[in-house]
Amino acid sequence: MGIEVEVIPGEEEAELSFIGATKELRQSDAPFLVVDIGGGSTEFVFGSEKVDFAKSVNIGCVRMSERHLNTQPPSMAQIAQAIVDIDIAITQAAAVVPITTAKTLVAVAGTATTVAAAALELTDYDRHLIHLSRISSDKVHKVAASFQSMNKDQIASLGFMHPGRVDVITAGSLVLSRIMAATGATEFVASESDILDGMAWSLIK
Repeated sequence: MGIEVEVIPGEEEAELSFIGATKELRQSDAPFLVVDIGGGSTEFVFGSEKVDFAKSVNIGCVRMSERHLNTQPPSMAQIAQAIVDIDIAITQAAAVVPITTAKTLVAVAGTATTVAAAALELTDYDRHLIHLSRISSDKVHKVAASFQSMNKDQIASLGFMHPGRVDVITAGSLVLSRIMAATGATEFVASESDILDGMAWSLIK
């Protein structure tokens, strides 16, 4: 198509995601821990005006669904096995990234914004209401538990639920819940801005 593709290293990807997620936040809220729960992995990025530490671990929502939570609702044994796996990976991240010392936890991407939509009790997905909303850890844990108790049809019937997230939101919300527990954060800021926004900001001199 005549488009020149530029492959960027992981460090630059982390930097761009960090810029996108934190650009609208006050520096008085720094340092930030930006968490990006993807399909295959979860990234932990820590810094204030720039990235100081970053680590990616293999606990994405798709990976955890395929590895552990392959029925809906999952069994208690499946959830317990997933928690062990997730907690080990968070410990690996914490060996590189000071996850308990951030002043503000920011979570980006579909898992976090869907959990925010559930916590806010939205009837439909509204990115303007979700963006920069602050969701308490108690609500995160309750939303994760709620998804664990529902069948697939019940999840699919939720007005804010994207069809592509029905099969993986239980695992994704569990990852976020365990991150909240491990960091000790009392809330997270849900951000609709991430790497694409960071790329745009990086072009402004």
